[in-house]
Amino acid sequence: MTDNTKSDSPSVEKRHTVIYGYTHKELAKVLRHFEQQLPEFVKITFDNSNLVTRVTLTGVNDGVELLRFQLNKCHATLNSLFGPEVVTNEEKTIPEVLGELLAERELTVSVAESCTGGNIAHRITEVSGSSAYFLGSVVSYANHIKTAVLKVPHADIAAHGAVSREVSQSMARGVAELMGTDCAMSTTGIAGPGGGSKFKPVGTVWISVKYGDTVVSECQHFPGSRRDVIESATNHAMVMLISLLRNRYVPQDEVNDD
Repeated sequence: MTDNTKSDSPSVEKRHTVIYGYTHKELAKVLRHFEQQLPEFVKITFDNSNLVTRVTLTGVNDGVELLRFQLNKCHATLNSLFGPEVVTNEEKTIPEVLGELLAERELTVSVAESCTGGNIAHRITEVSGSSAYFLGSVVSYANHIKTAVLKVPHADIAAHGAVSREVSQSMARGVAELMGTDCAMSTTGIAGPGGGSKFKPVGTVWISVKYGDTVVSECQHFPGSRRDVIESATNHAMVMLISLLRNRYVPQDEVNDD
C-alpha cells in the first residue's frame, strides 16, 4: 500500500565553508554586506576561533528546488569573497582536511615542535585513521634537543636564536629525515606570557613546512593568551601544508628579525 501523504514541513538544508586567516572582527566586517543580500529564508551563522572560521548557511523553505538553487548561489558567492582563504566546503576540521590530502596522495608527515609543545601531533592524531600518514614527532623544547636529535646547527642558534627562520627550517628538515617522511612541519616561538623581547615579542612564532625538496617558512605574530598562541600556531602550520599540497601556497614577504 502506497502512502501518498505529503509532509507540510518546510525543507531545511545547510551549506558549510571553513575559512582561515580572519579574526572575528575582520570577518564580521566582510560578512555584513553579504548577509544583507541573503534571501529572507537563508540565515548565516559563524564561529571564529584562533583564525579558523566555520560559516554555516541554513535555508528553510517550502520549495526544495528554489531552496537548493538559492542556497547554492549564496554559497558560491560566499566562497568567491574569500577565495584562497577557503580551506574546505565541508563540515570538517583543519586536521581532517590535511589528513584526507595526505591519505589521498599516499604521503606521510612528521612534526618538530618547540613552542607548540606537541599540540600539532595531538590535533593530527585526534583524527581516526591518522596512523596511515602520521609517523611521529619530536618536541624539541630545549636547544640541545634541537641540535642532538634534529641536527640543527649550533651556529644557527648562536647567530639567529632559536626563534628564527634558519632554526625552524633545520627542524623541519631534521624531523623529516629522522622519521623518513614526505612532509614535515616545525614551530619555534614565544608562547608567553613571558620570554619576549623588543624584536621578538610574545606571540612571535617561526613556522616551516616541508613537502619533498621544498621548504617554506613564515614568521607570525599571534595575539592572545599562551593557549591562543599555541592553537593559532598549530592551525597555521597545518594550513600552510594544506596550501603547499594544493599548489596554492603564496610565500610571505621577506622578514628580517635578526
